[in-house]
Amino acid sequence: MSDDERRLAWAYLSRVAQGPHRPLFDHAAEHGPQSAAAAVRSGGLGERLEVRAHIDTAAADLDHIAALGGRLVTPDDDEWPAWRFLGFDGSGVTAAVDTCPPLALWVLGSAPVAAVTERSVSVVGTRASSPYGDHVTAEISADLALDGWTIISGAAFGIDAAAHRAALGVEGTTMAVLACGVDRAYPAGHSRLLRQIATRGLVLSEYAPGTTPAKHRFLARNRLVAALGSAVVVVEAGWRSGARNTAAWAAKLGRPVLAVPGPVTSPTSTGCHRMIRDSEAILVTSSHDVVAEAGPLGSPEESRPELFRDTDALSETALMIYDALPSAGSLSSRELSEHSGVPLNKVRAALPVLEVDGFVASDETGWFRVVRG
Repeated sequence: MSDDERRLAWAYLSRVAQGPHRPLFDHAAEHGPQSAAAAVRSGGLGERLEVRAHIDTAAADLDHIAALGGRLVTPDDDEWPAWRFLGFDGSGVTAAVDTCPPLALWVLGSAPVAAVTERSVSVVGTRASSPYGDHVTAEISADLALDGWTIISGAAFGIDAAAHRAALGVEGTTMAVLACGVDRAYPAGHSRLLRQIATRGLVLSEYAPGTTPAKHRFLARNRLVAALGSAVVVVEAGWRSGARNTAAWAAKLGRPVLAVPGPVTSPTSTGCHRMIRDSEAILVTSSHDVVAEAGPLGSPEESRPELFRDTDALSETALMIYDALPSAGSLSSRELSEHSGVPLNKVRAALPVLEVDGFVASDETGWFRVVRG
């Protein structure tokens, strides 16, 4: 199958799925996108897909995104952030139709997705933010962006917008994850902001061009906001809010959940206070606090107990791969897959991350552990 045929198949699957669909994702990962497309057309993957199987606008969608200066990023591409999605196979995520990575990402902006998300923090909060919330968001986001962190959010009014604008204000990198097609400015009042984000970073969505926003799509979008960052910072959230939903996804995916306290009389901070009280989030007040939790090795502060181990910062999948390495000698990627029980493609995606974080290295004999001081 040619690369063009595979890309058309991914585009078709994205249009038909309209969001996360675990059986479809698993089929495409194991058998390839063209086989998955054939299964959809034959009705072999459930009624939800069968009713949309006749909608094949793949070629038009690819032409449309290209005309906008964007592209479709798929698991076949080098810029696919595979290691960011490993958490969907962790023990914290229950088996359900919506607990999976995206099939593909529709992207505006020239930077590679994997590079932009290599060092990133998600900042979320209420749409009805207070001046206090806007100020704290801007301060934390700007400091992080100046330090080279990508600021990820959902481009909504309130805290999301404050986070994006703060990163742009210091000429940092920011990413907006949408719950609709990237050709639609939502909210409409943020059309200029979204253009600026695409210039300095990325605007992306798992939904094909033209897809309209809907409540269930915002909830599905939240899992990507959580997955693409090293941590989720909640600055102002009501008792029930989309920000708390994003924080819940972060916890499932093994990401640190951080919350900024607010005035005890403020209704916009009740969600943050509840998460802190119930030990669902770590209290943070500055970018320094955020980096201490979101850094490559957790960047433990001196006050943290010495019993903290470097490997505590690893995801379950990465830890399984690391533990499969012998104390002496090396193993190939395939041998690591066999020893750890982790699929080969996930081993290959995780090893470069472990290498960057200083846990492993490789030579002509294979992969081996790095002796850490």
